[in-house]
Amino acid sequence: MPDARRLRIELAIVLGLSLGASAVYSIVSIIGRVTDTRPLADQSAAINQSRSSREWLDFTYQFLDVFFGLFVVALALYLLWRPGGSPFRRIGFDLTRPGRDVASGLALVAAIGVPGLALYAIGRAAGVTVAVVPSPLDTYWWTIPILVFAALKAALVEEVIVVGYLFTRLRELGVGPWATIVSSALLRGTYHLYQGFGPFVGNAAMGVVFGWCYLRWGRTMPLVVAHWVLDMVSFIGYPLAVAWWPTLFAPPAQ
Repeated sequence: MPDARRLRIELAIVLGLSLGASAVYSIVSIIGRVTDTRPLADQSAAINQSRSSREWLDFTYQFLDVFFGLFVVALALYLLWRPGGSPFRRIGFDLTRPGRDVASGLALVAAIGVPGLALYAIGRAAGVTVAVVPSPLDTYWWTIPILVFAALKAALVEEVIVVGYLFTRLRELGVGPWATIVSSALLRGTYHLYQGFGPFVGNAAMGVVFGWCYLRWGRTMPLVVAHWVLDMVSFIGYPLAVAWWPTLFAPPAQ
């Protein structure tokens, strides 16, 4: 087992290349938002937006963002690789029990999806959450497939790194289970802070549930399934949400 000093340095590097950096940027973003002349309710945060007015260039940017975004997942798995053992098996990210993993993931979707949507709506109504725009309203033929892969990338990056990798390394450093769950949950909430205080609370709560499930099941695959489904619904269903509930979901007029 690597010594504690090396593990801490490794943790800092992995998080600094991925969601730790996102958390820092998110803190800076929320400071900028709350000191803006406009209230949070009149601000918006865009995700998966168009990168170019030229279709082929927009597609290329979107594809490369997904492709290169997965390299940090590969790095985390590589660092967890031990001779004679599989890093995928080590964190339960494999296909040894697909039926149970999918069922558990869908159960998490049911348990988290509706409360999460309600918390977002409450945050918008209370003025502590910005309008999150998770996908463009105008689409090409490839928009939905790209959004599906973008949702998969987000699920893999967050669950493999913030749960599988982080929990493994903190356990090796002697950190207790609940301290690990809380640390992971706070990190998850913090890198969503750019969306406002409601998403911070909601994602931190999601992190507690996911962390507890991981300690109970020893598998990240159900978490990846749940996260992927939640993000696909969010990304692909956004235009419908704007049409049905424009007050809550439509971006504010600039």
